[in-house]
Amino acid sequence: MEVLHQEIRVSVRGLEIGMFVCRLDRPWLESSFPLQGFTIGTDQELRTLQRICNYVYIDIANGRSPDPRWVELEEAVVESAREQDEFAELRRTTWAVETDLATELPRAEAAMDALTYGIGEILDDLKHGRGLDLQKLRQGVDDMIGSITRNPAAFGWLREIKRKDSFTYHHALACSVWAASFGRHLGLDINELRDLALGGLLFDVGKTLLPEGLLMADEQSLQPHERDQLHRHVELGLEILQNTPGISPQILEMVATHHERHDGSGYPAGLSGSAIPIGGRILGVVDTYDMLTGARKHVPGLAPHQAVAELYQARGTLFQPELVEQFIQTCGIYPTGSLVELSDGQVGVVTAVHSLKRLRPNIMLLLDDRRLPLPQFRTIDLGEVREDANGRPLTIKGGLAPGSFGIDLAELFLD
Repeated sequence: MEVLHQEIRVSVRGLEIGMFVCRLDRPWLESSFPLQGFTIGTDQELRTLQRICNYVYIDIANGRSPDPRWVELEEAVVESAREQDEFAELRRTTWAVETDLATELPRAEAAMDALTYGIGEILDDLKHGRGLDLQKLRQGVDDMIGSITRNPAAFGWLREIKRKDSFTYHHALACSVWAASFGRHLGLDINELRDLALGGLLFDVGKTLLPEGLLMADEQSLQPHERDQLHRHVELGLEILQNTPGISPQILEMVATHHERHDGSGYPAGLSGSAIPIGGRILGVVDTYDMLTGARKHVPGLAPHQAVAELYQARGTLFQPELVEQFIQTCGIYPTGSLVELSDGQVGVVTAVHSLKRLRPNIMLLLDDRRLPLPQFRTIDLGEVREDANGRPLTIKGGLAPGSFGIDLAELFLD
């Protein structure tokens, strides 16, 4: 089960050594502190926080409690915190991990196979002029939501090792998984998660009515009239879905706005900031992340940690800064499926990300320190294993490109 947290907002004047800082009043990545939170251990850390922040949130379940006089009420929230408060208002529940990865994987794979089949049927129907039958997706979506709420690592793991499937099918499925996982992190309720999952599956259905050559082309090389034609997939998708029984207004809203951007540079309406509904903002982030990591004919995919860095660079322009930070908290600096090199030279793949230890995930070790295949793969939890065999600190040295050292995750794990 996940550890329960009790966050309290505290003026930096009331901070003391031994307090666990779980949120800042600015994006984590603009500071030198670890994204997963940390216990204040030195006077230098204390002074740095007091220099760069006006207030922080501390978790009293994991550290010292503050003097009550330094606790700030939510009514005192300043302008810079308003965007973070939006996410607090969205939270309906706190989801706990109910199953381990090994138990959840078979259930997740069955749901993924059902969804992949349903997506294929729907896209084939639309290409041949038949209507969209939402019932072909509903059971698969419900099973996926059940799996993600029990343990999001299982679907995340399968999403990465099945990347060899058709790009169109996989992109729809991956965006659905990311959207639902992101919504789980934000604490949305089951109905909101279902809408996010369906929105992720259906937001690009308008592309089924466009020429395949247009879809396969690099958008940067398109002529203006071709780009305008490609952008029409939003309008075409809305026409399809508006005539589909069972599509909620929230899903229509997501489809209509998933290409709008924080700075107003998106399409079709040029919306900006909070004028973009939260569902559209979420789909915009997960769509971009999966496009960055997915290999296409004209461009290789980025490693997951590189895609995270790209999203971070786009904060404040294409995407809401606070939303980018929340997404990074969902997937970690090294998302599930990332190949990583450890400080002792071993190589492995991330199988699960911890909620409070995002730089110390679970790693399945594949290669030893000489880059030779291990006779038997084993999983270590960097949240628990702090030292290597020689007693030195064990950390992630860095991320690796997909396929490094000839590692093919699908070949290794799909039997």
